[in-house]
Amino acid sequence: MYNLLKGKRGIITGALDENSIAWRVALKAKEEGATFTLTNAPIALRMGKIKQLADECNTIVIPADATLVEDIEKLYQQSMEHLGGKIDFLLHSIGMSPNVRKDRPYNDLNYDWFLKTLDISALSFHKLMQVGEKADALNEKASIVALSYIAAQRTFPDYGDMAQAKAMLESIARSYGYKLGKSKKIRVNTISQSPTPTTAGTGISGFDVFLEYAEKMSPLGNATADDCANYVITLFSDLTEKVTMQNLYHDGGFSAMGISEEIVAQFGK
Repeated sequence: MYNLLKGKRGIITGALDENSIAWRVALKAKEEGATFTLTNAPIALRMGKIKQLADECNTIVIPADATLVEDIEKLYQQSMEHLGGKIDFLLHSIGMSPNVRKDRPYNDLNYDWFLKTLDISALSFHKLMQVGEKADALNEKASIVALSYIAAQRTFPDYGDMAQAKAMLESIARSYGYKLGKSKKIRVNTISQSPTPTTAGTGISGFDVFLEYAEKMSPLGNATADDCANYVITLFSDLTEKVTMQNLYHDGGFSAMGISEEIVAQFGK
């Protein structure tokens, strides 16, 4: 423990169960001295174990649909009341595609579902920042982080319309990062994480095969949820005050690789 977040107040979205990256971030943030609130969509609260996490972190859960501005307004208001001040850090860990969930192939998308994917997985990030800015709920030099994936840049057949959502997410981070950086020195970044066996990740077809492939392609191996939590904490801390508008690969080197000896050996057989 380094007390990297001592005295800082935050909001962590998207924790569902102990496999969630957001769950691991919450535990690490508490360990580093932060206070924060937890939030997820009402339906996710019924499915997951977030109340258990709240007890462990001595905090509250605020139900909020991140696609609804009025819900986000209540989230900030109740968070500031509970924490006793403005927000220093925010984690966006929200993503869902009805097309992927219902196995619709990319060349037969339901377009209403596609719009839902973009709203839940990308526009919600813009809404969280816009509402926070308008409510003056964000402190000077606050840090905002969203979780992304390399499918924003490269094609992975079973990732479907989530690839467009992640590309939009990263673009929003750059555009809003400029605005918030100029106005309040607030940092906005995305982390492009290794494939991670979360509830959402394992729902993608062929995930186990790709997890093994990524492990063999990455010189340092896949980054775990706990590894990602450590990285998020550094971005929330004062150590990274000049890092903004970046998409930061946290993938054991996968994004820089062409092919690895392990893959050559496997196909050589």
